[in-house]
Amino acid sequence: MPKIPGVNHRNAVRAFEKAGFHIVREGRKHIVISDGTRFLTIPRNNPINAFTMGGIVKDAGLSVEEFRKLL
Repeated sequence: MPKIPGVNHRNAVRAFEKAGFHIVREGRKHIVISDGTRFLTIPRNNPINAFTMGGIVKDAGLSVEEFRKLL
């Protein structure tokens, strides 16, 4: 599992929006985003756990390098 340490949840959402995702729902503890085919849940933690962020990026179909470029 890839590790991506030190990512703020707001920066993660902005990066995914650049990759074509949009916010579907916002709750107190999570933000749900979608690109039309898959849904991702981003926790509202600062910073997001490195393993959790790596898993979310993998589920989004992005590589760690692609995600870092979007940040």
